[in-house]
Parts: sequence; structure tokens; C-alpha cells
Amino acid sequence: MSAADTTTTTPTTPTTPSVTRPRRGRGLIRRVIAAVGVDNLSLVLALVLLVVVIGNLSPLLGISGGQFFWSWQNLMNSLAQSIVIVGLLAIGETVVIVAGALDISVGSIASVASVFSAIIVTQGVLGSFGAGSMQLAILAGIAAGVFCGVINGLIVTILKVNPIIATLGTLAAFDGLAFLIAPEGKPIGVVTQPEFTWLGTGRFLQDLPIPDLGGRPWPGVPVIFVVLIIVAVVMHVVMRYTEFGRSIYAIGGNATAARLAGINLRNVRITMYLISGAIAGLAGVLLTARVTSGNPINGRSLELQAITAVFLGGAATTGGRGTIVGTFLAVLLVGVLTNGMNLLGVGAFYQRVALGILLVGAVAVAQYRQARAERARTRIAAA
Repeated sequence: MSAADTTTTTPTTPTTPSVTRPRRGRGLIRRVIAAVGVDNLSLVLALVLLVVVIGNLSPLLGISGGQFFWSWQNLMNSLAQSIVIVGLLAIGETVVIVAGALDISVGSIASVASVFSAIIVTQGVLGSFGAGSMQLAILAGIAAGVFCGVINGLIVTILKVNPIIATLGTLAAFDGLAFLIAPEGKPIGVVTQPEFTWLGTGRFLQDLPIPDLGGRPWPGVPVIFVVLIIVAVVMHVVMRYTEFGRSIYAIGGNATAARLAGINLRNVRITMYLISGAIAGLAGVLLTARVTSGNPINGRSLELQAITAVFLGGAATTGGRGTIVGTFLAVLLVGVLTNGMNLLGVGAFYQRVALGILLVGAVAVAQYRQARAERARTRIAAA
């Protein structure tokens, strides 16, 4: 027998290729980015930059006012409360804009709800029934908003009026209605209704052992800010996880395809205006509680800030794109900008110019994103 025949071969065990596990830090970053959304990272970066400029750089540059930004008095009392009304209006507006429409009347709806809730809480209904009831006043304001929202929806769906023209007309009509229901067109004071005004001045978690900031003690979380968070979370769930939310995105993306897919366009559009009106009505109630007065002009010009926030948050002018998270971040950005300009002593007229420029810039960015996405789709189709 040859040596070659007697040679034994030792079996080899196949080696398992090493698997490189992602680092925990990278995994956490990915989860954070997924939660915020890639499209919203620019908003987060802009917000951080704006906060640093106002709260840190402006004092170093000798600009007075910025040193007060980092204080509980400013963060919880000025900033947190000031973004609530615009934030609520913007959340309702997001639903409409994602569907490819627009609601310019949200500020006037808030005015109607503001006056109506003040009447109910001070005078009651059917005589004096319900006078002083916070719950009844809230329901009355939301009901007024629902009524106005349904009017908008019927005009757009039944009369086939362009949403911009329709809500531009109802903006003026609801503004006049607020003056008509107010006694002699004058504000209605609610300062004698402490249960109701608690909505605008109350605080949660005041006893938390949080250290002072900026020489100010921890004041607690404003009640109206908690309401904003709750509404934002609920609408985020509705828009992202429900059939209604999917229908809104489908209509905004392609209304014809949505109709052929079995979506009832009329019902969805009326419902979205109803939701926008209801949230605007709630905003009007909170506005009354905060300023302790149901004034027919309470909601004027708020629609500009709300629409600015929605487009700044990534919504497309043609619909089909936009999120509640993006809108909320944009509301924070607009709120910080306005708060910073107030602290730095920028005049009111200059602030309106800045907001106008911000709106134009937000729409321009939205148009650019839309055009870039369209070019990408065209390249994929041609490949």
C-alpha cells in the first residue's frame, strides 16, 4: 500500500463568519432619528441653532434681553403658553393641508368659540343653567368650532368652491359672527370665573424638586400646554394609524385614485374640516381662559402663524405630505423665534415681516422638495 493511500485527512470544522454587532450608541441614534423623522432633522437643527443664538450668543455679543431666555419664568410662562393656541390651530390645519386643501378661517373660528364660551360660562343657557361651568363652556366652544368647520366642509364639497376662496369668505363671515354674538360687539370678561380661568393659569407638577433656573423657581407645567400635548398625540395617532388618516394622505396624494379605491371624498373632506373647526374651537376656549376675556378679535391673524408652521413642518402645498410631529417642531421653532424677538426688543411690525418671510421660505422649501421628489420618480420610471 502506498503512502498516499495510508494518509488520513483530518476533517475541518467550518468556521462561522464573524458578525459585527452595531454599537449601542449607533442603535440609539437610529431609533431617535426614526422617532423624529429624517425630514424633521433640519427643523431640530434649526431649533437648536436658534436657541443657542438667542439664549447664549446674544448675551455674549452684548445684546440685552437674551439672558432672560434660560429661565423658568420665560420657558414655562412665556414660551410654553404662547405656542399653545397657534399649535392647536396648526395641528387642525395640518389635517386639511395634507389632504390638499386649506383652511384660512381657523383664526376667526377661534374668535367665535372664544366669545361663545365666555357667554356660556358667565350667563349659562336657558336662563342661567350651566353658568360658571368650565365643562359646559369647553363643550360650547368646541361645538361652535364644529359648526363652523361643517359649514366650511359643506361649502367646499356641496357647492364645489375652491377651499382657498371658500375659507377666505368664511374668515370674514365668522369674524363678523363673533362681533354679532358678543353683546354690542364688546369683550366679555371671565375673570370672575376662577374654575374656567384655571385652564389658562393653572399648573401641574408644581411640587417637583426641580432646581431654580435663571433665578426663577420651578413654576410647574401650564395646563394649556398639557392640553396641546394631548391633542398632538391623539392627532398623531389618528393621522398615522387609522383608516381616516390614511384616507387623508391618499386624497392629498391623488384624489382621483383615492376615489377609485373606494374612499368617500365628500365624507372625508367634511370630517377633516369638522376636526379642524373643533380644534380651533378648543383653541378659542383656551384663549378666553388665558386672557380672561372673550374678545371678538382674539383669533385675528393667528391663521398666518398656523399655516406658516404647517408648511415649515414639511407639508406640501399640493397635499399628501406632512406630519403632526413636523408641525409641532415647527410651532416650537416659530414660538422660539417670536419669544426671542420679544426678549431682544424687536418691534411688532418687524416680527410680522419676519413671519411673512418665514412663510414664503417654508413654501419655497416645500416646493423644492416636491420638485426634487418628482424628478427622482421620473428618473426611476425612465430607468
